[in-house]
Amino acid sequence: METYASAAQVYAAGLVFVRVAALVMLMPGVGDAAVPARVRLAFAFLLALLLAPVVSATLGPVPSTVAGLAGGVFHEALIGLMIGAILKIFLSALTTAGEVISLQTTLGFAQTANPAQAQPTSAISAFLSMLGLLLIMTTDLHHLFLGAIANSFSLFPFSKPVPVQDGAALALQTVSGSFALGIQLAAPVIVFSLVFNLATGLIGRVMPAFQIFFVASPLSVLLGLSIFALSLGGIGMVFVDRYRDLVGSFG
Repeated sequence: METYASAAQVYAAGLVFVRVAALVMLMPGVGDAAVPARVRLAFAFLLALLLAPVVSATLGPVPSTVAGLAGGVFHEALIGLMIGAILKIFLSALTTAGEVISLQTTLGFAQTANPAQAQPTSAISAFLSMLGLLLIMTTDLHHLFLGAIANSFSLFPFSKPVPVQDGAALALQTVSGSFALGIQLAAPVIVFSLVFNLATGLIGRVMPAFQIFFVASPLSVLLGLSIFALSLGGIGMVFVDRYRDLVGSFG
């Protein structure tokens, strides 16, 4: 009895692993820089072993040339990076909201390490990034991401070319949408900052001798953070709903 995998089975598992690995490297939480690369690759390898028997039926014969094999690998890597990058770009909405809120509350200088981006950002941006990741995990949205990985083999089969133009259009739409969402999430603090600055400017004109700066700075931080704390519930619900809609488009 033959106990070894055939060339077709190895080829199918290899292509599935390439696509899944590219997606997992950009998956929220698992794909963060704080997670060791070996853990991410092991997780991708496990998913590939589970998906390969299911999707291998749609795969054509093994290419007889090295160029054909390399083309298949490049095809799968490009699809995985395209889907993963689009979902990763959407998470920048929370970073945008955090940066805007930091500027409005004069806390933009308070920088800290952001595990989700592997670079220093404002403390509020890092907090919102971790909050978004927590909401994704606690609301089981990562299950939708895993479902999107499996459904990607139906949306983008092995035999069809990569929809580069559609992917580029969706990426541009996601970038603009994530920036607009970040501004919307920070809207309560933006409105407060506008009203507060107008009020302090008016007081400064009416009472020139009053040291408005020493009073306005701590009040701006205190009231701004208070409004931010009160709006956290709405920020979380809006982000989860928008992220669910985006991931659902691949399901």
